[in-house]
Order: sequence, then structure tokens, then C-alpha cells
Amino acid sequence: MNVVLIYGGKSGEHEISLLSCASVIRNISAKHNVSLISISKGGKWYLEDDSVFKEIRNNPEAALCVHENESREVKVSFGRGKDNVFFACGNYIPCDVVFPVLHGTYGEDGTVQGVFEMAGVPFVGCGVLASSAAMDKETTKILLKNAGIPVVPYMCISRSQINSSSLYDKLIEEAIEKLEFPLFVKPCAAGSSDGASLARNKRELSFALMEAFSWDNKVLIEKAIDAREVECSVTGNSVTATSESDCTLLKAYGPGEIVPKHDFYDYDAKYNDPDGAELKIPALLSDDKLELIRETAKKAYSVINASGLSRVDFFVDRKTGEIYLNEINTIPGFTKISMFPKMCDADGLEYSELIDYLLKEGIENFKAKQSLCTSR
Repeated sequence: MNVVLIYGGKSGEHEISLLSCASVIRNISAKHNVSLISISKGGKWYLEDDSVFKEIRNNPEAALCVHENESREVKVSFGRGKDNVFFACGNYIPCDVVFPVLHGTYGEDGTVQGVFEMAGVPFVGCGVLASSAAMDKETTKILLKNAGIPVVPYMCISRSQINSSSLYDKLIEEAIEKLEFPLFVKPCAAGSSDGASLARNKRELSFALMEAFSWDNKVLIEKAIDAREVECSVTGNSVTATSESDCTLLKAYGPGEIVPKHDFYDYDAKYNDPDGAELKIPALLSDDKLELIRETAKKAYSVINASGLSRVDFFVDRKTGEIYLNEINTIPGFTKISMFPKMCDADGLEYSELIDYLLKEGIENFKAKQSLCTSR
């Protein structure tokens, strides 16, 4: 199979994408013919030389990067069929399926998924709607609440609102009164805890909002509950699942529990510090609660019309035991310490098999869409 891995991106999670894709390269089956397309922080696409794949594959210490070689810039064609989508170095890149190992904005938010849809190429993961809905945390919460799934109490503030000083002051007072300190402040559409802060008083809240608004034009203020962090991996296609294709059936793996050794499960704990968190699979919960989390994860996955894969994150209140759904990550981390592949592996789906599983589901999803009418 001709597989195109795409990594990097114009995102605050660019470096995480490099780590995730390096892990995929080291674990993808040798039966596949793999091409690498990198995306610079400026948004340009490049075809990497085959030597890059071989170096990462054979050297466990090698680090993936973006080689900004203008002679290898990639152009994307539309309406020419999946075999004639990516053009570089005078030829089309062989492509049966794309695996976008991209995190955050311009990779996980539906924008690049729209490119693949328009170009008519199979790809791993959620489509435009699910990707964009899950990326915007306010939209996710609205959809989940409408489906009867509990979410942490919150307020959302937009840049237009803070441009009015009187309205800003009113909203801050409302947030403090309704939610009470401590508060989590985070951008609506950023991942890996980029721009997220814990505020214990009004002064810290002001600084937290400044930081969050540097990442997005909408910001969430959430009640900071004393919670255990539990995550669940989900695969399958919530819209076109069929018993004739096992990879399309919804499956939940785990859940696992994160015990952070930082103030909260921040960027460093997730990616830089191998001892930043302890992972327990399964989570230390009763069988009934484990099953409830698995079923809720699949329900949330279906609410946003997800396909391919997602990691669904929960909070479990230490005092009351109440379960809240925190967020849905449609392209979760694939590094060697990432939760998504670890939970799948714990349930019997080993890393290399997981990659094949996702590639197959991406192709099945493409076939299901191709069978639909697009004109009269």
C-alpha cells in the first residue's frame, strides 16, 4: 500500500507532530511504501527525501524535522483522482491513503481534512465536521450537553467582548461569582495545554486570559474541580459502521488514568518529562464506572460524527465521584509515551497493528463516501 505520512504544520503543536510521526515511522509495517510530506511552520508543504524515512526508521536517536527545500515543494491537485493528488519533483506521489500525523490548528481542526475531501483522497481520521467541532471546545461542550453528557461548568469569552472594558469587567465578575476560584483558563481551539493556565485569584485570572487570548479569539473559563484524569481511546466509524468490516465498528480501549506529577497535566508532563505522569491501565475505578466511561466515550464519538480515531478525556471528581467529559482529541498524540496507543496496546491492539487498522478504516470510509451521489 502507498501511504503518505504528513507531519509538522502551522501549529503550536508542530514539535509534537514531529515526535508523533517519528514514532509512526518506526512502527509502520515494512509492507507499505511510505512517502513523507512535511509542513513548515509557515505552512509550506515539502516532499522529504527517502533518506529521511530510512534514517528515522533505522536510528532510534534520530529526530524528525522539516527540510525546507524549495525544489521539493508539494502542490495539491483537485479533481484528478487519488493517484494524482500530490505533485512534487516532477511526479505525482503514489498515494492510496494519507495519514495526517498533525496536531492542533491547520491539522486537527478540519482545514486539512477539507483539502483531502476536495482532492478526493482517502485519509485516516475524522472528517471536516467532527474535526472542527472537536477542536472548538465551546462547540464540543454545547453538543455534549445537548446529548445529555455532563461537562465541567464553564463560560466562554470572545475577543469582541473583551474589547469593551465595561463588558469585560462584568464577565469577569460573573465568572468569579458563578464558577469560583480556582479556575482553568484555556483557548477554545488549541491543544496540548497550549495557552492553558490555572488561576487562583483575580490577578492570576487576568494574566491567564492574556495568555489564552494570544492563542485564540475565544477563551474558556472553567471551574477547576479536584479531579482524577481518565482517558479512553475509540476507533471506528460512527456513521457508516458495518459488521462486514471490523475496523469500522466502534470500539473503546482502556480507559486509563493519568496521575500527573505537575500542577496539572500540562505540556511538559505530556511530552517533555518521561516521569511527568504515571499511567494506570485500566484506571483505578470500579468495573461499572469503567464500562460507563467506555460507553460515554463511544456516545460522545458518535455525537460529533467521528471516524477513524479519537481520544476522549474525562474528569472524575475526587469528592463526589461524578464523571465529566472534558474534551475529544481527534488526532491524539502518537509518541512513545502517548496515551492513545498505550490504551489500544493494553487491550490487545499493538502499535503496528493499530496503524494498519487505521489505514484500513480510512480507505473504508473513503469507499463509503464514494458510493454517494454528488450530482443528478
